[in-house]
Amino acid sequence: MSDQSGRYRRFSLRSLVRKSPRSVAGQVFVLQVALVVVLVVCAVIALVLQSERDTNAEAKRRSIAVAQTFAHSPGVLQALKTTEPSKVLQPLTEAGRRAAGVDFIVVMDTKGIRYTHPMPDRIGKRFVGTIEPSLAGRVYTESVHGPLGHEVQATVPIRAADGTVTALVSAGLKVKNVTSEVNRQLPIILAAGAGAFVVSTGGTALVSRRLRRQTHSLAPDEMTRMYAHHDTVLHSVREGVLIVADDGRLLLANDEARRLLELSPDAEGRHVWELCGLDQDMVALLASGREATDEVHLAGERLLAVNQRPTDRDGGPRGTVVTLRDSTELQAVSGRAEVARERLKLLYDAGLNIGTTLDVVRTADELAKVAVPRFADFVTVDLADGVVHGEEPAATATDMRRIAVYGFREDHPLYEKGRLIDFLPSTPQARGYGTGRAELVTDLASATGWQAQDPERTREIVDYGIHSLISAPIQAGGVVLGMANFWRSKRHDPFDEEELSLAEELVARAAVSIDNARRYTREHAMAVTLQRSLLPRALPEQSALDVGYRYIPAHSGVSGDWFDVIPLSGNRVALAVGDVVGHGLHAAATMGRLRTAVHNFSTLDLPPDELLSHLDDLVGRIDQAEACPEAAEVVGATCLYAIYDPVTRRCAMARAGHLAPALVHPDGSVTFPDLPAGPPLGLGGMPFRTAELELAEGTQLVLYTDGLIEDRTRDLDVGMELLRRSLAGRPDRAPEQSCQAVLDELVPGRPKDDVALLVARTRALPASQVADWDVPGDPAAVAGMRAAVSDKLDEWGLSELAFGMELVLSELITNAIRYGSGPIQVRLIRDRTLICEVADGSSTSPHLRYAATTDEGGRGLFLVAQMTERWGTRYSPQGKVIWAEQALPEITD
Repeated sequence: MSDQSGRYRRFSLRSLVRKSPRSVAGQVFVLQVALVVVLVVCAVIALVLQSERDTNAEAKRRSIAVAQTFAHSPGVLQALKTTEPSKVLQPLTEAGRRAAGVDFIVVMDTKGIRYTHPMPDRIGKRFVGTIEPSLAGRVYTESVHGPLGHEVQATVPIRAADGTVTALVSAGLKVKNVTSEVNRQLPIILAAGAGAFVVSTGGTALVSRRLRRQTHSLAPDEMTRMYAHHDTVLHSVREGVLIVADDGRLLLANDEARRLLELSPDAEGRHVWELCGLDQDMVALLASGREATDEVHLAGERLLAVNQRPTDRDGGPRGTVVTLRDSTELQAVSGRAEVARERLKLLYDAGLNIGTTLDVVRTADELAKVAVPRFADFVTVDLADGVVHGEEPAATATDMRRIAVYGFREDHPLYEKGRLIDFLPSTPQARGYGTGRAELVTDLASATGWQAQDPERTREIVDYGIHSLISAPIQAGGVVLGMANFWRSKRHDPFDEEELSLAEELVARAAVSIDNARRYTREHAMAVTLQRSLLPRALPEQSALDVGYRYIPAHSGVSGDWFDVIPLSGNRVALAVGDVVGHGLHAAATMGRLRTAVHNFSTLDLPPDELLSHLDDLVGRIDQAEACPEAAEVVGATCLYAIYDPVTRRCAMARAGHLAPALVHPDGSVTFPDLPAGPPLGLGGMPFRTAELELAEGTQLVLYTDGLIEDRTRDLDVGMELLRRSLAGRPDRAPEQSCQAVLDELVPGRPKDDVALLVARTRALPASQVADWDVPGDPAAVAGMRAAVSDKLDEWGLSELAFGMELVLSELITNAIRYGSGPIQVRLIRDRTLICEVADGSSTSPHLRYAATTDEGGRGLFLVAQMTERWGTRYSPQGKVIWAEQALPEITD
């Protein structure tokens, strides 16, 4: 090899000395000069064309500007109205033509008859060109052959005060004048092209000179011959060859050297100290540059005989050339080392690829896929059935669920995924589950205890070619969760004792992840159960709204989203949607507290803004009570509260940091009402405001939380538009169908955040079911009201309720007259119940008390409470309303 290197070096030196007129550098120079000439010529032509186009465009722009300026000049319209417009306009156009630098300005009537022209004999004759677009009010440019020759002209309309076109103005230039502008620019363009040619040719000459130095003026055939020799050394010589520079950088490594030293593809150009995997003695030899003859060095698992010689003996560049021969004779030792390396690599990959998620089944699948085919041909994972659901495992190997099956083929006879298995005590799975130690079966065909589990199935397994098994327990914290079974077929030798420890180590790495996933599953199930128990399980009965709803928990963890439908007095209904920012049990518990508070405050019949104010104070007190460092504060809680009255069809809404609802109108259009924005709950210091809307019957009110429209990959505006699109055009769709359509459009998969959606279609109570009366402030009016109410109940077919309602009404009206202030109004509503409301202008509320036997009064409200199912008081900006409800009599067939 040393002789070959010497001959190769002498040939290279002789080739470098010769100077060939047909060198690569010369050929490249000719090609580059030709390319520069072509590029410069093309550039000059392009500049000429561009200059001509720009000049033509400038001529058109100048013609349009001059024509428009003259058309809007003062006095033109007055001149057109004179008996001889040409006398007035001809001097003006000539003066304007000379001042503007155009060749002509022509004024004409709407039929194209000229009033002016640079050639006076053309006045009174028809204009040469197209005037129809300008008569239609547009500016029109064109190129024509006119009296002055080939012309570029623009025609614009002259409009009267009322906007009608009364005349036309055309201005333009002769084409030869435009061409002369181009000709004046041509020397500059040619000079620039010549300069570019000189500069480019000079640059090409410099590049060619540098290329000549780098290629040593070699001809193509000489370079081809050198490359053939170089390629032979790189790919054909079965001896490793390295060329190392004087500074220790690796300049060249042939294929055999790369294989022997296991060099990376980017090894060339790097310092020998940076080459990975080389023995320190080998690196020191390569970096030293000293001569070496058949020195033996270790490279990975190979023993290499190394020869090293300097390259500058015949005047070449300083460095060394190295040859390598593989002298390894202990192949058995090398094979065992490779097996150990593969096992370490398997364990390393297991640590990276197992336990990427907190999902029991997914983790078991990852364990199976890591082991196939490097360790086993088939892998099955059986877990105690309770472990899959987050529970503690059983004490014996019964009720084992197969949750993972993976192999190099799918037509195997092993139990399928999902099967529930009761392992017999004689099986290796049951023994390993009980002892916590792995079991090895080297010959399944003779293992009677294993065959007793299922004789027919085990015979199929043996006939299939599966011959050995390792069954390793999956245990964490001293508790066995299940068994991992590794099966080998004819593709591998049977398992041995050394591989038993490898299987135990492999399963031990997966066991921690499976146990973590089990604990997470249990905690997640508990949190979801708590959250669902805090949400409404069924909507209450009411007549004001048709309601549909959806609640979708987040993919991981639970959140604080909630919704509610709360019947109020007077047949009204309250809708609430809220969100506690964050995830976990604390968010779910906080959501339950806020939902309970909304229920409690709603019993007071408070307006939406007052209810949110009370809720804001409550959240602030909760934060103060949980001020200790380990307690989580309620931050970022939002709420939207709305009250709908089917009698008046009015809806009052207020929000605390929540998104505005969507309204689907009866015509199918979708709007987002501009509700006053309030701060999130708990911040305090800012008031909430109520907005009141009148809703047509059949309007759908859509309330939702931010998880529906916001996402990491989607902006809020995009989500709002998707919501609008999913709701628009279908006003007749049922609320349940609307909910599903919205989720299909915006939440196609499992969301990252909880989603609460409430769709309510409004109903209006017919006027025939409502009766109103104004009551004078005279106690004598009570009798008349009793009679009017009795007549209305007879009309509704509720005569049997007349007696009780008259007593209730008498008490409420008497209290309003005696203790309240005007105006006093009475309303009777027939719906699911019979509702009586008495409104007055005072804010004092009556209180139920128990009168003594000697008291003459104080029994009125007690009588009301006894005669009705419910009664209460609500306040309004005008005063208060005392209401009472009576159950309707059951209808019998």
